Amino acid sequence: MKRKLALTTLSLLALGVLASCGQKTKESSVAATTAKAEESSAETEKATEKANETKAEGKLAIVATSEDYKKLFDEFTKDTGIETELLSMSSGEVLSKLKAEGGTPTADLWFGGGIDAFMSAKDSDLLEKIDLDAANDFASGYVDPDHYWYTKGVTVVGFIVNDEMLKTKNAEAPKSWDDLLNAAYKDEILMSNPAVSGTNYGVVNALLQKKGEEEGWKYFTALNENVKYYSKRGGDPREKTAQGEVAIGITPMDKKTEKLATEQGCSLVYPEDGIPYVPEGVAVFKGAANAEAAKEFLNWLYNSEDHLKELAEIDGKNTIKVVLPKLSNVDLSFDTGLLMKEDLSLFGSQRDSILSKWETLAGSKNEA
Repeated sequence: MKRKLALTTLSLLALGVLASCGQKTKESSVAATTAKAEESSAETEKATEKANETKAEGKLAIVATSEDYKKLFDEFTKDTGIETELLSMSSGEVLSKLKAEGGTPTADLWFGGGIDAFMSAKDSDLLEKIDLDAANDFASGYVDPDHYWYTKGVTVVGFIVNDEMLKTKNAEAPKSWDDLLNAAYKDEILMSNPAVSGTNYGVVNALLQKKGEEEGWKYFTALNENVKYYSKRGGDPREKTAQGEVAIGITPMDKKTEKLATEQGCSLVYPEDGIPYVPEGVAVFKGAANAEAAKEFLNWLYNSEDHLKELAEIDGKNTIKVVLPKLSNVDLSFDTGLLMKEDLSLFGSQRDSILSKWETLAGSKNEA
């Protein structure tokens, strides 16, 4: 009987110990879970604070060649909550300002303008390397091998002609670049200053490549006799030709130019001796305050066919198809066979020497 009682007592003690251990294990588990939850909450709070700090740094500052892009940037803001601030400036102005200020950027994203300025900026260590998701989708030559700049389209260049003005001079419309040397066109041609307009710098470089260094500069010296002055903005030649200030404008060929020509009774000419073309760049400035937001915008743009089509609509041309051949439901509106053979690598490396010679050649005809 006593032995049975002792065994029973031992059993009860064992059960008590087990119960006590189970309770401690449960309490430890609850404590661990609580600690983990508190840690997770703290991490979430830190992430939120970090996000708020990022937003507090300010808007994504963008310099672009046109205020028309505001529609695209507003769509980005709607999708991501990242606000944008847009400043319209030509590529030449951006590069000059950046170099003058010692490389200190006043914006984050550089959107549009002749690729020569972007190449020069890269060589001057003024751009941030950005590895975009769509980097491998670009056609050869339209993305920097080191990923410091990308291309958003191509600008092709031709002539807009005020036919009524030429009639008063008993002169025919030019069909080629060489035709522009006709003495009947004296002071009747308008071209943008290539030191300011990336598009027209591209024209100068392309024609120098086509004709050769010596013959090319002879050509521009002769052309200078017929040019009234070199305007500051790339869109001035078409607008002032349509208004009757001059008879011929050297201009980008896009839907804006087509619309203006139709409304004002002007004609358009794709030069039969070759169409110069200029890739248009995008990049992030080195040292930009909101470089991550700029990168997010570029991925937002290039990862979506809808966004790229909207860009093409704003640009008034479908040359994004040249840059990204896989893009569907976008067709080119010109014969690519007429495009000049251009070594794009020379656009950046020759910029300073070409513009130095140009300054001497054009002199006071360059619009301030």
